Amino acid sequence: MAGADINLSKAQTNAEWLSRLDELGDELADEQGGFESLGRNHAALYAPGDRTLLVSFESVAAIRGAGGAHRPLGLEVAQANGWSSLCLITMGTTWFRDTEVWNFFDTRIDADFFEAFDRVVFYGAGMCGYAAAAFSVAAPGAVVLVVAPQATLDPTVADWDGRFARARRLDFTTRYGFAPDMIEGAAEAFVVYDPSRRLDAMHAALFTRSHVTKLRARWLGKDTARDLADMGVLTPLITAACDSTLTSGTFYGLLRKRRGFALYLMRLSLRTEALERHMLTVIVAGFALRFYDTERLRQTLDRARAALMEKSAG
Repeated sequence: MAGADINLSKAQTNAEWLSRLDELGDELADEQGGFESLGRNHAALYAPGDRTLLVSFESVAAIRGAGGAHRPLGLEVAQANGWSSLCLITMGTTWFRDTEVWNFFDTRIDADFFEAFDRVVFYGAGMCGYAAAAFSVAAPGAVVLVVAPQATLDPTVADWDGRFARARRLDFTTRYGFAPDMIEGAAEAFVVYDPSRRLDAMHAALFTRSHVTKLRARWLGKDTARDLADMGVLTPLITAACDSTLTSGTFYGLLRKRRGFALYLMRLSLRTEALERHMLTVIVAGFALRFYDTERLRQTLDRARAALMEKSAG
């Protein structure tokens, strides 16, 4: 694998990590790839492969926070399958709203870069999911896979989302702006979200289109993509999007892995307790304790058992 000898996980700071990524780009450049700085806040890394291109949008915080080799997920997935990879990386909470990024895609469009590939897939999650959808307009006919994306943070459209107050100052109204409009030219799009998270569900609703498949992953927590990764679902999900096998059935088949995911089981037991489904709470909490033995779970189980005993005694 190209660049395997460059260890990004040894970097002590984000600046050092970025420097090592630049070195990786130099090595990939021998194969018509390379690293490109896009101003102060963004960078791009292209690694050539076959005629399938995975375009991923990722943040330094997420890449390094995931542990492992500290390499962009898109690069890892693409190289494992012999595909081409184009990673767009942000150093902060920018939503990729930067003229340097716009110019980068303009240049690729003018050079017919995306037309050289038989299949192009855009992937991102959260803030990066917004960008993946927004910039997919650069490659008509692409497939879009986004996890818990924001549709926009334009306060005239999404004033109900107060999670990212500082980002409201960014320009979401000009080029590559409203993400749901930007996927109009996609062959198909998949939006993964947790319907129990109201704001994520509201953003997902804005993506409603005839060629959009919504994939619901209930009770997966605040960082849906991270939970999917921890369950071992995210990589095969991206792979399925790239090899044309992603369907609703594929997704929900993969999602069965949450039955052994401790945090999901813990959240589910708290939900069933709130609904006073005591027998179900006993089953779920008891099963969860096999993986995740905490005092909170034990208390949940004890309360559910006590409620069942009280009900039977009455």
